[in-house]
Amino acid sequence: MEIANIQKENHVIQFNGSPRHTVGVELEISLVDPETRALIPMAGDVLATLGEEGCFKPELFQTIVEINSDVCENVSQIRSDLSAKVDILRKVGEEQGFQIMCTGTHPFSRPRELPITEKERYQHLVNSMRWPAQRLLICGQHVHVGVPSGEHAIAVMNAIRCFIPHLLVLSASSPFWKRGDTGLASSRIKIFEGLPTAGLPPKLTNWNEFTTLMGTLVKSGTITSIREIWWDIRPHPVFGTLEIRICDAINNITEICAITALVQCLVAHFTKLYDAGEILPAFKRWTIRENKWRAARHGDEMLFIRNERGEQMPIYDHIRQTVERLGPTAADLGCSAELKQVMDILDRRPNYIRQRNRYKATQSYESVVDGLVEEFRTDIPMSS
Repeated sequence: MEIANIQKENHVIQFNGSPRHTVGVELEISLVDPETRALIPMAGDVLATLGEEGCFKPELFQTIVEINSDVCENVSQIRSDLSAKVDILRKVGEEQGFQIMCTGTHPFSRPRELPITEKERYQHLVNSMRWPAQRLLICGQHVHVGVPSGEHAIAVMNAIRCFIPHLLVLSASSPFWKRGDTGLASSRIKIFEGLPTAGLPPKLTNWNEFTTLMGTLVKSGTITSIREIWWDIRPHPVFGTLEIRICDAINNITEICAITALVQCLVAHFTKLYDAGEILPAFKRWTIRENKWRAARHGDEMLFIRNERGEQMPIYDHIRQTVERLGPTAADLGCSAELKQVMDILDRRPNYIRQRNRYKATQSYESVVDGLVEEFRTDIPMSS
């Protein structure tokens, strides 16, 4: 929804609701030089071959290609859809001389050494934001789930804020930055928080409050489009979805689908509770922010603050309880098998741990890249 439409409609933004919990996924994929293992700016060549208007799109840096799935009914369809498109990109890489991986940060490539995409949107972002935007050599996975209305989108967004740490722990894949260990499970999310309209979404009362906020931001010149609101979770009025953006890029299709199943089930579950008039989960902003920080810093070793009394529990146990609670919803959506694989991620440890183990064994960031490329190709989690 662009600035002119918001002004014309006097802050009224139409939400194109979905009667079903359809699902779509966006993957940001890194292009890697097979000799140096550094990122290679070949997105322009890729998109010249495949075309930009379909499911393959540019990103801020010319080293990244975004793949968009079709609108799917279930996670099984997502797997088939994304697998086919990743295979197409990989085949282009074989022809043009690059490899691909899907992880939150590259272990050693430096943003200042790589070109920005020559598109007005990205050039404007860098010119207006400067250093915070110039650091955004990061990749994520975004999941869209259809919801019936804008009111549903706001209510469910408020509830899923409590589960931001769960999704970040499961997807965390960015421990390294410029040949150094950040000490974080996800450095990507801390880099992204440098943008003024990124980070935690506010707790909003209803859809009208959201549209009023967007009108204020547009009229004040803070944004020119809703696309410039980069919250961890945001409504997407045009698609009629809730878009969950907290996840690091995930480096194998099985884990991509497991986390997608968790997101779809959370949205469907809280939509059902909302329709039934039940009270949805709610934490104070401080608690949500602290839990998010703990997830970014400690990953699957974090202690989750589970209530406003400050009581804690291991995130592993809370994720397990969440998966069990969502079992009936998963059965309804046809993603029971994928949802169960969420616990497999924790049992073998998330990707950030696998990267650290690889580096510890080899003392080579290039070897870490090799492992990531191989994992993405085989769908077998990387070993040291």
